Amino acid sequence: MWLRVRCFPVLVVVSIGVAVPAARAQSVPAAAGATSAQADQAAAQALRAEVERLRQEFETVRRQYGDRLAALESRLTALEGTRPQSAPPPAGEPVQPAAPPVSVPAGGAPTTVDVPSGAAGAGGPEGSLPVYGNASALSKVFNPDIAVIGDFLGAVGRNTQAPGPALEMHETELSLQAVVDPYARADFFLTVGQDGSLGVEEGFLTLTSLPGGLLTKVGKLHSAFGKVNTMHNHILPWTDRPLMTENLVGGEDGISDAGISVSRLIPNKWLFLEATGEVYRGQSAVFHAPGRGDLSYVGHVRGYQDVTEGTNLDFGASVAYGHNGAGADTTTRLVGIDATFRYRPLRRAIYKRFLARTEMVWSRRSELSGRPQSFGTYVSGEYQFARRWFAGARLDYSDRATDSRLTDKGGSLLLTYWPSEFSQVRGQFRRTQYAEGYTANEFLFQFLFSIGAHGAHPF
Repeated sequence: MWLRVRCFPVLVVVSIGVAVPAARAQSVPAAAGATSAQADQAAAQALRAEVERLRQEFETVRRQYGDRLAALESRLTALEGTRPQSAPPPAGEPVQPAAPPVSVPAGGAPTTVDVPSGAAGAGGPEGSLPVYGNASALSKVFNPDIAVIGDFLGAVGRNTQAPGPALEMHETELSLQAVVDPYARADFFLTVGQDGSLGVEEGFLTLTSLPGGLLTKVGKLHSAFGKVNTMHNHILPWTDRPLMTENLVGGEDGISDAGISVSRLIPNKWLFLEATGEVYRGQSAVFHAPGRGDLSYVGHVRGYQDVTEGTNLDFGASVAYGHNGAGADTTTRLVGIDATFRYRPLRRAIYKRFLARTEMVWSRRSELSGRPQSFGTYVSGEYQFARRWFAGARLDYSDRATDSRLTDKGGSLLLTYWPSEFSQVRGQFRRTQYAEGYTANEFLFQFLFSIGAHGAHPF
């Protein structure tokens, strides 16, 4: 019994000693959980306060924009209320017809337009006509692109071998260009010479949707022989044409005739390559066909390759054959090569550029088979040294077509100023040594100006 009494306090003490740590161990997680709950409640309360603040700001902005929109609508209503109503036309005056209705698909450009009243019938179009191109093309659906280019020349100096007038309106060119239908386009270039004569420099139809990737031109056109022969006067970098062109390739008119031209790209992985074959009736400054079946032929192969991002090389080879009219069955064969180097840095394209070009032509006339064939060439360079200023030079060498023993030589220095893309002022000092022993020193000046929309010429 005594033992049991003595042991009881010990058990109580031991029990209390064991129970207190256990209670402490249980109370720590409970306190931590309470602290986390309080933190979550605080964060949720902060988020609710932030949401409420954003909602109030949004309501404020919405009210402000609503007030401004209402004010603008009130001003618009007031302005429309004060606009004068269109007065009816006076009695007796014809009433202008309303614009033809335009068919506009949802979200797209107009595709058709009705023929205006009065234009239909009597052989004219009827119903709706298609509109090709974008919406801006609607304004000229019945009109082609029209441009007029003036070429005024002046000459100072003495030249008894090839004299020219002191002042002349050398040429006026009128161009009319438009799409005919989804399969073709038409280009007309009419020229008026210094004597007032009207001529067709070029007028052809281009068929763009032929099978086999063929591009065909039908009409009167400059042949694809070389480079200069294909150029109109206003895109030449000189006031005249090289001696090679004058002596061997027909001068300014060149090989320009009625015929058919067919071109096709030759796909390959190395470069741009195009082959062109042409047949003409045989009546030009070079060829004179005695009969209907005596056609002339031109072949041309052109290659193009970018060298760097700012430079490229363009080169080609040409051949032409036809009757020359010197005899009943005499012919002329021309063989030519050309090369053009262009440099135009992309970052300074409007300030700097350089273009170098050369052509070589060999002429063989059958009536002169016992003589050496004639040869002609030129080398030209043009450098843009400021935004509107260009300087250039050209060297000429050419035999006469009918006598290769007669050779003309020459050289030119040029300075060109471009006030804008629509006008040019050019001066050229030209020195020519003719085969007869005569030397001509001349200063030529030129004003080129254009109005209207003129399509780009082949690159």
